Amino acid sequence: MLPHTNRGGARAATMALAAVSLLGSVGCVVDSDCGPVTVAEMTWPTAAFAANVEHIVLQHGYGCLSEIVPGNTVPTLTAMVERGEPDVAPEVWLNSIRLVVERGLAEGRLRMAGDLISDGGDEGWYVPEFVVEQHPELGTLDGVLSRPDLFPDDEEPGKGRFYTCPPGWACQIIDKNLYRAFGMEAAGFTLFNPGSGEGLSAAIARAQERREPIFAYFYTPSPLVARYPMRKLKSVPHDPSTWPCMTTPECQRPVRNSYPPPVVKTVVSASFAERAPEAFAFVSRVSWSNASLSGLMDWQETEYATPRETAVHFLRTHESVWTQWVPEDVAARVRSAL
Repeated sequence: MLPHTNRGGARAATMALAAVSLLGSVGCVVDSDCGPVTVAEMTWPTAAFAANVEHIVLQHGYGCLSEIVPGNTVPTLTAMVERGEPDVAPEVWLNSIRLVVERGLAEGRLRMAGDLISDGGDEGWYVPEFVVEQHPELGTLDGVLSRPDLFPDDEEPGKGRFYTCPPGWACQIIDKNLYRAFGMEAAGFTLFNPGSGEGLSAAIARAQERREPIFAYFYTPSPLVARYPMRKLKSVPHDPSTWPCMTTPECQRPVRNSYPPPVVKTVVSASFAERAPEAFAFVSRVSWSNASLSGLMDWQETEYATPRETAVHFLRTHESVWTQWVPEDVAARVRSAL
């Protein structure tokens, strides 16, 4: 379990959020050109936080009729290409769903905005650092696959467990293909679905607290990796020529590969970019470093805050950052709402 701390910061953020809700009409003239805007809130912390920051600024700074809608990489991007909505997907890990995005760009349905994570994220397959310290040979994927007994699956005695991506995340498709390509079933490993991003994080935190080995997909930025050191496993070099197949459910012959360095973008619908160019310019400028996002996510976990509370906390305490993304009149309206 994560250490319990007082919720003073989260309560303060909640009060600030109440102010946002109560003062929704103060200093904010609705821009008819912007109109309704749907912002997809993905199911992992950084994406949910980014969605709430953009929602608040779009609503109170630009006068958009902004609405948060639930989302996940595959269904959200597919819907954006096929139906033109939602309008904004703040955090898209492009390498995992490149074919869908490229189709949308080619058909004129999507527009690429900015780099949400300025220095990129990271993703791959990890084990706790203490596992490699105890067993140096387990710093590689081949080493881990040779020892399923060290990562036991409680539900299938005699087999090892690999924690894959949750449903709806594009990496779930990739992990399934890599599982086949590396012959992990024959090696004695099950492909375990943690159910959600929270379930995946909780499983890793629980194993780390108990000093028990765990083998799982994970990513950064994340406060979990900062709090509990993890070792990304060495594997085969990334091969861009075979990667497109690895990102599709229909991949007939997956081959050994590894995750490339992630490119994390904001993607929007073409209709939003065309009808609200100033608002589009704003979401194109939203960007944080990996370290900055990890720090904000650490605050969120420590304070048991929601993504909305964390967004308000950011807007109140990091004005020097977000005011670079908007003109002064927009910043003034956001300040007034807060």
